[in-house]
Amino acid sequence: MFFRHFLPIVPLVSLLLVQPAPAEENPSAFTRLRQNNTGLVVDLGIGLWGRAYPVDYEGNGRLSLLVATPDVPANGIYLFTREDDTDPLAVFSPGRRLDRAMHNLSCSYVNGGWLLTDPGNAYPDFVNTQFQNPAPIPLKEEIPWKRDNQWKYYDYDGNGVLDLVVGTADWEEYGWDNAYNERGEWTNGPLRGYVHVALNQGSNDTPDYAPSFKVEAGGKPVDVYGTPSPCFEDFDGDGDLDLVCGEFLDQLTWFENIGTRTDPRYAEGRRLMAGGKVIQMELEMLQVTAFDWDRDGHTDLIVSQEDGRAAFVRNTGALADGMPDFEPPVFFRQYAEYLKVGVLPTPCSVDWDGDGDEDLICGNTAGFLDFVENLGGGAEPSWAEPVHLEAEGEIIRIMAGKNGSIQGPAEAKWGYTVCNVADWDHDGLLDIVVNSIWGEVLWYRNAGTPAAPALEKARPIEVAWPEKTPKPAWVWWMPKGRQLVTQWRTTPAVIDWNRDGLHDLVMLDTEGYLAFFERRKTDGGLELLPGQRIFQDEEGNPLRLNPKETGKSGRRKFTLADWDRDGKIDILIDGKNVDFLRNIGEGDFPAQFKNEGPVDSLKLAGHDTCPTMVDWDKNGIPDLLVSAEDGFFYYLKNPY
Repeated sequence: MFFRHFLPIVPLVSLLLVQPAPAEENPSAFTRLRQNNTGLVVDLGIGLWGRAYPVDYEGNGRLSLLVATPDVPANGIYLFTREDDTDPLAVFSPGRRLDRAMHNLSCSYVNGGWLLTDPGNAYPDFVNTQFQNPAPIPLKEEIPWKRDNQWKYYDYDGNGVLDLVVGTADWEEYGWDNAYNERGEWTNGPLRGYVHVALNQGSNDTPDYAPSFKVEAGGKPVDVYGTPSPCFEDFDGDGDLDLVCGEFLDQLTWFENIGTRTDPRYAEGRRLMAGGKVIQMELEMLQVTAFDWDRDGHTDLIVSQEDGRAAFVRNTGALADGMPDFEPPVFFRQYAEYLKVGVLPTPCSVDWDGDGDEDLICGNTAGFLDFVENLGGGAEPSWAEPVHLEAEGEIIRIMAGKNGSIQGPAEAKWGYTVCNVADWDHDGLLDIVVNSIWGEVLWYRNAGTPAAPALEKARPIEVAWPEKTPKPAWVWWMPKGRQLVTQWRTTPAVIDWNRDGLHDLVMLDTEGYLAFFERRKTDGGLELLPGQRIFQDEEGNPLRLNPKETGKSGRRKFTLADWDRDGKIDILIDGKNVDFLRNIGEGDFPAQFKNEGPVDSLKLAGHDTCPTMVDWDKNGIPDLLVSAEDGFFYYLKNPY
């Protein structure tokens, strides 16, 4: 490989972040759920926080994709290949894991070759040794950063020597959490994303980096909304290097070089466009790589996003309003291997289409509600490609927007939908109850048929509050009417707890206690009563599933089922994988729980998991399906 000799090995501390092995490398009773659908094509994706790099991995001129995910449990860098690389959108085979992965990987392209780097290290022989033999990069300074620290090589000033470019994020002004005033205005600062250049005063073989400087545009430092992913390429075809940056949110910014190839100067940034419209990715946390993917002589963009998917953003080679003109993003596709639904999916197993088998309805970080149809197969189901559910003809997507997340406007494209499916209005049809990033509990009424559900627009779950409608202390906005507003990102479990024939609601209340919201009949129909803290821990105290506040509140995903088959309803709740809260109570409606710990040794969670019960083999015994934050699902046969 072309970089093998120019990076010297010097005694410098490596910033390599070693991550746990993926699920399949750990001994465990869990098995990752396969799609079991030969020939099905789905969006290419692997894990959380994906980052994709085009490479000629085999050195034969055929382009592949390296896709890295630094998170658990699918941590790794994967090679995706395809039979036909003349079509830029040809379908890829499932990825093959090469090695573990780390945060802040980048890829540089120089002299027809490619090189992976992380902060402080390059990997010049990756094809043969992967990440085993890092070559430290002799940068003499520490460039300040928080969360993102992206190192790449470019010949910034056109003198034939490779310089070091570092994209950093600064979160100090943002502060992350709980900074809205009573009008919903964010009172902390923004995320910041800077681009630093350390000019190489030596040679490619013996680099000697000068103190870095921040690249300026329009007379001030380049400053995008976090995660800059700087790409210096000739995007407009005029012979010098422009700059394109991504951001933590969903857009791309172009900074035109209005200087020369050897003396670059950059104009104020402009949003990249496609067909006259600003390019917006479906999700956020963008990772951007510049590469001529379709080999037409124009530098394209490969843009990865939070959910592990990557899109091809084609540079048409034309100019529009003085800017390079791009086409809208198109996600790469692969032949299906394992079932994946975004990231941090929240499954509920239910026969949604009335055909006698259990489908999945899932929320996820993007805020969709997805239907995954069970196509048959008994104990080893075959699954269709996930489909976004609609309400009255519009795709359901709940998002925080500028002020719906307690953790601030950087989470604008997230929804964190958590759903449960049940006949909420007792009309014989399955409805969907959902909580989200907002913490307001909604339901979508089914006005269709058992075989063809048709959802109406969302309406709030209302409670017969005796006084003022409660809300968590840190929620800046006021509930409307009698709506149920509680801790965000928590399961609304619909169950007839007291066995009176009416569906009740069990979920966290505003202070994180597990509460029983009882349903009763009234002259006007059905009424939901305020939550009662009837659930107890082993010592007899009210069961508090999360005592934390603001952004650390909520987040508990659970299902209610008789896991140990003793006739009592237990709680299976997110943890390292899933914790078993055994019901040790007495009486007609026992509600005292002892935490027996994880059901397995496998670590599935960095954030949290979500369990649901399944009975695919129809033996009447509940088995466990757990979604991990990587977007995949893990199945555990009931040991009882």
